[in-house]
Amino acid sequence: MDLGLRDKVAVITGGSIGIGLAVAKGFAAEGAHVVIAARDTDRLAAARDEILAAQAVQVLAVDCDVATALGCDRLLAATEEAFGGADILVNNAGTGSNETIMDAPDDKWQFYWDLHVMAAIRLARGLVPSMTRRGGGVILNNASICAAQPLWYEPIYNVTKAALIMASKTMATEFIPHNIRVNAINPGFVLTPDWIKTATQLTADTGGDWKGYIDNLARENAPIGRFASPEEIADFFVFLCSERASYSVGSTYFVDGGMLKTI
Repeated sequence: MDLGLRDKVAVITGGSIGIGLAVAKGFAAEGAHVVIAARDTDRLAAARDEILAAQAVQVLAVDCDVATALGCDRLLAATEEAFGGADILVNNAGTGSNETIMDAPDDKWQFYWDLHVMAAIRLARGLVPSMTRRGGGVILNNASICAAQPLWYEPIYNVTKAALIMASKTMATEFIPHNIRVNAINPGFVLTPDWIKTATQLTADTGGDWKGYIDNLARENAPIGRFASPEEIADFFVFLCSERASYSVGSTYFVDGGMLKTI
């Protein structure tokens, strides 16, 4: 199936590892040029080289912290200089949290708000003009099943991802007159380095069996009985950003192995 993505320019935040890297590879396999953004310069360079070794596309790697306005501006400026803007924005940068409402300080709440919500707002605001000039575009926000079905140990993550869903819905309404489609995805359990980090933290006092913790978590919560691979999730991201999903506007899709308990 031709997804109509050849020579499009896709910006992916958190693009050096996990879901973000898998999404970038997916776009590149379809012939799209990719801009990957992340904070870790070494990992970013390795991701760029990995994509270039597999696909004959252009890859721009931008080291920046999109949780800050300065970092977003850096990414926008680099994209404008290299490509004159973009056709696709995937707001993927994010990380889990571990706290209680009673013990989490204000600055932790602010950090996650900036990372999960304001980064998406700032980058959308910066790229919508070039998308409009190009005749339209797609914005896809990576939220979480926790936006609707929260996990007990990460209230900040739950709240900020829920806010990202509402941001997606309101972006969709505002941007569709410019032929810019906005949607969100709520993944369930995906075996990313961030999940391994979280599982390691949660099992630190009981022997550190992070793999056993993850296996049990999947069996207890997801009818499919396992975590997804980043590539399984990335395929759906790439499809939603393609011409084959042209009527999808303002929706939120659960890709969770059956984990959601409501209809």
